[in-house]
Amino acid sequence: MNMSDSNQNPTKSDNVVWHQHNVSHQQRINVNGHQAAVLWYTGLSGSGKSTVANAVDQKLFERGCHTYVLDGDNVRHGLNGDLTFSDKDRVENIRRIGEVSKLFVDAGLIVSTAFISPFAVDRKMVRDLMPQGQFIEVFVDTPLEICEKRDPKGLYKKARNGEIKNFTGIDSAYDRPESPEVHLDTRGLDIEQCADAVIAKLDELGLLTV
Repeated sequence: MNMSDSNQNPTKSDNVVWHQHNVSHQQRINVNGHQAAVLWYTGLSGSGKSTVANAVDQKLFERGCHTYVLDGDNVRHGLNGDLTFSDKDRVENIRRIGEVSKLFVDAGLIVSTAFISPFAVDRKMVRDLMPQGQFIEVFVDTPLEICEKRDPKGLYKKARNGEIKNFTGIDSAYDRPESPEVHLDTRGLDIEQCADAVIAKLDELGLLTV
């Protein structure tokens, strides 16, 4: 399902003006020693998004990069704890994460987000929030049958039994990325190889230097 008709930002507050910081974005980049970006991991539940994101984060940390990982489940414990898994709330979930990611990027960090983010229009919405070249879409491409076989949280079984509604891949659509910056076919790559492929792309794009 394409949610372009439902993807509308809430009404903005009146009388609000963006406050300029004394420390600029470029100054933060210079101090950190690398560019800022959001690594947007997308894929089905159980595809390995969080595992790969954390493996990449570890490698970046070891290289002295300033990073953080925003995990879908963790964020729903707080910031997005009021949202359900309906299509409408999924859109709002991604909108909020996009705005938070934008702040992390403005702070000069490399922020990784591990969310199913099933709708292409919403991923584009977040891409459009970011400065050119600072949104890196990472498609963790794991077939549904493999994700369902893994089922680490038992969610597919519940969805098949009708206990969970609007479950991506079962009764809610997933729009496969058409041209992600990084396409990880996990059928032929282990976690280490996936992480190395992401790091190689960041190096290629010149994001790990000033």
